[in-house]
Amino acid sequence: MARAHPGQRIALYFEDEARFGQKGRSCHRWWLRGQRPTGPVDQRYTFAYVFAAVEPASGRDFCLVLPVVSTAAMNEFLRRFAATLPEDEHALMVLDGAGWHTSHELVVPPNVTLLRLPPYSPELNPVERVWLYMRERHLSHRLHEGYTAIVDAVCDAWRKLTPQRLRSLCGYPWIGQISG
Repeated sequence: MARAHPGQRIALYFEDEARFGQKGRSCHRWWLRGQRPTGPVDQRYTFAYVFAAVEPASGRDFCLVLPVVSTAAMNEFLRRFAATLPEDEHALMVLDGAGWHTSHELVVPPNVTLLRLPPYSPELNPVERVWLYMRERHLSHRLHEGYTAIVDAVCDAWRKLTPQRLRSLCGYPWIGQISG
């Protein structure tokens, strides 16, 4: 990789998408033994999709909230992500094999290289832990009035993620061995 991009720092990013919305999921709550806790339940189906890339070594991140998940949405995410990279940096982006990641219509910017994870291995993508953290700490047991409220809640939850928190959530020990 370094030979293919001489003079550039190679940054290892992990990317994933998640759906957040009105049909949320509840999480664990402390409650009286033998009783179920009460909580709000929303039966509506409005969602927003969060595209995110995190560099576990530094905690740097890029996030984009979109109304759909598709090849066009992934193209927009990659275009905006690539625009944030410094001139002397090339991003190696690890992602799963979703259809919009493997489409022939996907346009990968020249300062980004995609590396696909093996099938059925979400445990290898540390961004999955970010989604779990956001759901448990910021987005569970909430009712959202509509799409705008969902986007606001997701953006607020993402802004609360500090680089230190992202390093903590995404810093798998084996990542340091391959990126060091």
